[in-house]
Amino acid sequence: MRVVCENVLSDFSPRRGNMFTRWLGRFVLRCMGWKMVGKLPPEKKLIIAGMPHTSNWDFILAMACMKSVGLKVSFMMKKEAFVWPLSAFFKYLGGVPIDRSSQRGVTSQMVDWFDRNENVWLGMTPEGTRSKVSEYKKGYLRISKAAGVPITLIGIDARSKEVVLHEEIWKYTGTNNDEDNAAIKNFVDANFFGINQRNQ
Repeated sequence: MRVVCENVLSDFSPRRGNMFTRWLGRFVLRCMGWKMVGKLPPEKKLIIAGMPHTSNWDFILAMACMKSVGLKVSFMMKKEAFVWPLSAFFKYLGGVPIDRSSQRGVTSQMVDWFDRNENVWLGMTPEGTRSKVSEYKKGYLRISKAAGVPITLIGIDARSKEVVLHEEIWKYTGTNNDEDNAAIKNFVDANFFGINQRNQ
């Protein structure tokens, strides 16, 4: 059954916010004419793959959705962005500083991050760009498998103006990342519809 907005969180969903931020998120969603349907999985650690990413509006929509229910989803950012006075603000939003010049790659840094935290969710956009791509970048799969953290999919359906949540975690279908990546992209292309369809 699809659930609208209020009951999308699980007992393990990381939370942040208050009555005002939830009101603000719902106000933005109403102004945009969008709603959330579905439910999030009961996982303490999770990677959320948000797709398709085709427009600058995706970020505004995602932030409104999270704020509307008091959900905290972290995201990776270059460490160079974490300078005063913005560093505290980025960390509040959920930013995780990544050192791309480090000999320890992004995957290793995120495995350590998951190990250090008991209850965190990481949001990623596998396209890595708003432009049309023939295949997704596989970083989300590498982090998931290295950290032992499951993936769930959140899809944008611009036809019905719904952000579709999946309580089920993604079941790996192949023996390697290429097969899993292709299967996920095929699922997204068949079920979701981006805001800027030309880029999907």
